[in-house]
Amino acid sequence: QLQLAESGGGLVQPGGSLRLSCVASGFTLDSYVIAWFRQAPGKEREGVSCISSRGSTTKYVDSVKGRFTISRDNTKNAVYLQMNTLKPEDTAIYYCAATRSVGLIAAMGCRMTNVYDYWGRGIQVTVSS
Repeated sequence: QLQLAESGGGLVQPGGSLRLSCVASGFTLDSYVIAWFRQAPGKEREGVSCISSRGSTTKYVDSVKGRFTISRDNTKNAVYLQMNTLKPEDTAIYYCAATRSVGLIAAMGCRMTNVYDYWGRGIQVTVSS
């Protein structure tokens, strides 16, 4: 059974940092594109960042550029999202998602739109003083 599990969320003060992890089970991530999405209360889910299967391409939504870094370790079947200088507006449930790196998405490296087949359950990140 293909599963993704997020960890590393929690409560942090503005300006603080968190590192989210996404670990896969039931399949190996090295042929999959991975993305992080988030959904805040009352808002639509948005793509935050994505990374190509080999890690050569990364993309970020404008609001997190320079603060968040996505990375992957295929030997550990994991993808990470380092979040620095967190702001209250980063408060949301964060989800990791995966899809096979084929066709158009492989040519693009990755995408932050909803083209993903496998999703984690999500993890809460709250930025508040």
